[in-house]
Amino acid sequence: MKCVKECKSTGTSCTQKECRYWIDYDDDRNCTMIAIESSQGGMTLREVAKRMQISFVRVKQIEDAALVKLAKRLSADCNVPLSELKSLLCP
Repeated sequence: MKCVKECKSTGTSCTQKECRYWIDYDDDRNCTMIAIESSQGGMTLREVAKRMQISFVRVKQIEDAALVKLAKRLSADCNVPLSELKSLLCP
């Protein structure tokens, strides 16, 4: 997180590609933490795709897979039927 503070204070893009928060997107100073702060209210899937330099369809696939994983985990942890959770998380 030291590099995040440095990028904010200097107003420059991050050059530390090995940083776990680094993305190849100069508008957000190459930092996911700065991107999150600058897009209050969240981002659309298309904005995420642009920032990650992947297709919108791929972002949607990742979102769908994450929701299925979340539903499975919640089902196991909360003893709620998986079908009920899927209908709530994946309309």
